[in-house]
Amino acid sequence: MTRPPPDGTGGPRAPGDGERPVLPAALYEAGLPVDLLTDEQRLVLSELTEEELAVLLDIKSRLDAVEPEVQAHGEIAGGALF
Repeated sequence: MTRPPPDGTGGPRAPGDGERPVLPAALYEAGLPVDLLTDEQRLVLSELTEEELAVLLDIKSRLDAVEPEVQAHGEIAGGALF
């Protein structure tokens, strides 16, 4: 998954520079609540390697597979995971 550099310099934008870090579309497609994350958390996710992203999405799909049909909403790891 190759994504263009959001700031033209080759790296994701840092928090505080006026724009939120750009996240891979796969995170949105997987249903991760990325809009609820802080800019610092978004920066961490924007810097994931392709391998790290694949692992995160695999873990999410496995957790979804065993999720009860009705689940209370709660925070896990500060809301960073699902």
